[in-house]
Amino acid sequence: MRDTVGLVELALHPDVEPLAWLLGTWRGIGHGKYPTIQPFDYGEQLIFDHVGDTYLTYSQRSWSLDDHHAIHLERGFVRMGVGREVEWVVAHPLGLVEIAHGPVIGTAFEVATAPGLVGRTRTGLDVVSMIRRYTFRDDVLTYQLDMSTERTPLTVHLRGELRRT
Repeated sequence: MRDTVGLVELALHPDVEPLAWLLGTWRGIGHGKYPTIQPFDYGEQLIFDHVGDTYLTYSQRSWSLDDHHAIHLERGFVRMGVGREVEWVVAHPLGLVEIAHGPVIGTAFEVATAPGLVGRTRTGLDVVSMIRRYTFRDDVLTYQLDMSTERTPLTVHLRGELRRT
């Protein structure tokens, strides 16, 4: 990766080498559903990048396939914790902050929020927990996000299949 001036090539920090398979820009199609909404399809882009430090940066954006209006975005950081554990910190514009942990196994990981590790603003959505699963296989990054709220038990919310661009 080059710095913002474009002069220095930054080496990937050894701490995040187990996550090197995530690096890049990923685009594709996702499908959303939840007991309280109508099912929907969407376009999505994920970017995992690095600045030569002990973490990866993460950005996500999704849009309507019909008229391309923005649906959602997230920003955050991914780093290795103790052993082969991923630490995931993501902010949502819906008034949420997600802190999750989970194991890395080869080119896959699952992170889950523990009780009390979804922070909410006063007007933030009533999300209680989330589980994210990412798997890289045959040049495709697939993911699933399960979510629970104060009124809805843990259930699949989003699934997607992305390719590196």
